Amino acid sequence: MSKAWKGRCLCGAVQYNARGASLAQLVCHCRDCQRASGSAGLPVVVVSAAEFSFEGEIRSYTMTGGSGMPTTRNFCAHCGSLLFGTPQHAPDIVTIYAGTLDEPSRFHAEFVQFTCERHQLDARGPSVAQYAGRAP
Repeated sequence: MSKAWKGRCLCGAVQYNARGASLAQLVCHCRDCQRASGSAGLPVVVVSAAEFSFEGEIRSYTMTGGSGMPTTRNFCAHCGSLLFGTPQHAPDIVTIYAGTLDEPSRFHAEFVQFTCERHQLDARGPSVAQYAGRAP
């Protein structure tokens, strides 16, 4: 049996658990994910909705996503951490935002989508200085 996907928000008020293997692991560069996360792209672990549960108080925001269908993003009501999505076009899945995983090293992108909307915020190019810790 696969190890559960567990995670939590920044303040710890919301924790989630998804039993079973991931259905997909990807990075999405659509403008919605960029704006929601405040980053160049959003690493996502797709899991079965039937195997997903959470504890704690969340707030939700629903808007039309890249699919043209409503999608809901769920975040901690206390600290505002973006935690998981529930896309209406695929009600059988939950999209966990991988930065909130207890073990983020388990994330391994299988593909990247909406690369046409990727932009310079994604500063992983070889000409950009990289530091293992805080920049000097």
